[in-house]
Amino acid sequence: MAEDTRLSFKEMCARFDVTPRTLRHYEYVELLFPEREGRTRFYGPREVARMTLILRGRRFGFALEEIRQWLEMYDADPKGEMQRRAWIAMADRQLAELGKRRRDLDDIIAELQSLRDETEASWG
Repeated sequence: MAEDTRLSFKEMCARFDVTPRTLRHYEYVELLFPEREGRTRFYGPREVARMTLILRGRRFGFALEEIRQWLEMYDADPKGEMQRRAWIAMADRQLAELGKRRRDLDDIIAELQSLRDETEASWG
């Protein structure tokens, strides 16, 4: 995306495959700050980059508030020291949570498989 390129609301939704409701919500919770010309919104390179990070954070399971706080750090510390440290801490917490979920799912799968196999064997 060129530095001077701006996307309309509709183009932003299409580019990131999100609903208008989702995009408006991200604005409402102050994750995105589009330029406004009357009632029309435009999204420049900064907002496109932020949206990329927001969606990546959501994919990894981070809460929107965590993402918002992390993005705010960039404005406070353009060199990124604080943001990098926060990212590592957030990633460590999320990795621990995802590991726990994986173990829980493995246990559930094993239990279900066992019950399924016992049921099949008792009818066989």
